[in-house]
Amino acid sequence: MKRLFPLILIAATLVWAGDDNRSTPANDQNLTQKHIKEQMEKEKKYAKEKAFYEGKDYNLSDKTVDPHELDKIPVIEPEDDFDMSDVYSDDQ
Repeated sequence: MKRLFPLILIAATLVWAGDDNRSTPANDQNLTQKHIKEQMEKEKKYAKEKAFYEGKDYNLSDKTVDPHELDKIPVIEPEDDFDMSDVYSDDQ
């Protein structure tokens, strides 16, 4: 009896799960149409992003930098006095 119960449970689970996985031609057709629609939406999104990244629809000429303006930016000298010796000391 103890071995019979798990077998019945497994068989019932397989029968119950098998009902959900049946495919019909109409269901397959609907699923195919759904996947086609999803892929078309992805293609539209990709085309929009591609146009953005390539910059074809944008006029960026007013954002150019004059090389003579770059000479006015001061040069920041690096600070070479960085010391980490106090981090590794045991004095607290």
